[in-house]
Amino acid sequence: MKHDIPEEVRAVVDQLEAIKHEAYLVGGCVRDLLLGKTPKDWDVTTDATPEEIQKVFPDSFYENDFGTVGIKTESEEPSLAVVEVTPYRIESTYSNARHPDQVTFSKSLEDDLKRRDFTMNAVAYNPSRDKLVDPYGGEEAIRLKKIVAVGDPKDRFAEDALRMLRAIRLSAELDFVIDSETADAIAKHAKLLEKVSKERVRDELFRIIRSDTPMLALFIAQRLGLLRHIIPELEEGIGCDQNQAHSFDVFEHSLRSLQHGADKNYSFEVRLAALLHDVGKPASRHFDKEKNDYTFHGHEVIGARMAKKIMRDLKFPRDTATVVEKLVRWHMFFSDPDAITLSAVRRMIRNVGVDHIQELLELRTCDRIGTGRPKEQPFRFRKYKSMVDEALRDPISVAMLKIDGAHVMEIAEEGPGPKVGWILHALLEEVLDDPTLNTKEYLEKRARELSKLPPNELKRLGEQGKERGAEEDIKEVEELRKRHHVR
Repeated sequence: MKHDIPEEVRAVVDQLEAIKHEAYLVGGCVRDLLLGKTPKDWDVTTDATPEEIQKVFPDSFYENDFGTVGIKTESEEPSLAVVEVTPYRIESTYSNARHPDQVTFSKSLEDDLKRRDFTMNAVAYNPSRDKLVDPYGGEEAIRLKKIVAVGDPKDRFAEDALRMLRAIRLSAELDFVIDSETADAIAKHAKLLEKVSKERVRDELFRIIRSDTPMLALFIAQRLGLLRHIIPELEEGIGCDQNQAHSFDVFEHSLRSLQHGADKNYSFEVRLAALLHDVGKPASRHFDKEKNDYTFHGHEVIGARMAKKIMRDLKFPRDTATVVEKLVRWHMFFSDPDAITLSAVRRMIRNVGVDHIQELLELRTCDRIGTGRPKEQPFRFRKYKSMVDEALRDPISVAMLKIDGAHVMEIAEEGPGPKVGWILHALLEEVLDDPTLNTKEYLEKRARELSKLPPNELKRLGEQGKERGAEEDIKEVEELRKRHHVR
């Protein structure tokens, strides 16, 4: 092989061999070397015990049940800052289909390799002797770009059910196919995935969505029966035909929208929103006899609630979930410059936030391409983007007013309380309609006038300011749907 191995990794192998221990690179890093790629991580396996490893490397650390010792290298390269060394080990039965009941250290490299998931990962390489150890044909599987389970696949998946989803993820990341016998075992044992923690499932799903081919990966996951144990709501879109604007059912449309996000290298949040943006359609579908077509009114509202639950169940970080929920909720805007005013655009920016309006526009392109339309950005959409750029120069939230709460308290001679919020929201509503009013002079004068209103009247104006935007959006959307016969 004669691969270029970093000095930091070679030093670890050499020092273990210097005290008469075996040492091999193992697993994913060897697979990547065989693929001609630079490994992201370097793993070493040895016949030494953790205690023997730490005698050689006093500055190392050992914190887990699997014997893995982290060796600090002082390298400035993040992937080489720590080289992990793990003793050969034998794993007992997996009574919970997640973790071995017991781990025993071994003196045999063969023992270590036979417990691994796929043949392409059951390979070891000794750089000092340029020796490849490959008892299960991993090098051939890599050459053929196939994912093959080590030994009997049903045994490997019974040991750790996450391996089934890992096969899907690796196929997406490496552009490999799954061996037929391995795929058959996944289909027969898919239900075991329910035993795996949601966090581990989420991590694999994250990498699938971030891969270059998430559409194919999730299609395979559905065909093999895994998707129903990850996001079962997506399967409700299978066979759910849409209206004449669409070429595909809801499920395929969602996958195609996600794939466009991957093709454009959009953020994870945009890709996940593309996958989930129409998850509410099956529940909202109605056949309109007058139009002789399906309608999906309110699917974005239903979908946002469903997306929130999906992300909560999969333990996604709160920040990610909040962004995706907003994108799903507001993805049904319309790029018609003759019908949508700057005031409506400002309200849309307020709904999703200045930091995420570009992601909403990207989601719109994913949605459009996912319908089977050839153009990503027709004229009307480009015009809408220009309106967004223009609106971004105008205030769209209380925080962007030329006066703040402290100033209002001073003018109204009020302490902190709901009255201040009512005044600010009443002022914002006026500025949303006419951004030229956002001057310190006008707002001070208007705040003084508002502060003199009876509490009930001021509360009414403040709450009206909060609610009016959403009400007007609904009215405008309904009018546009009637006028343009759109989704």
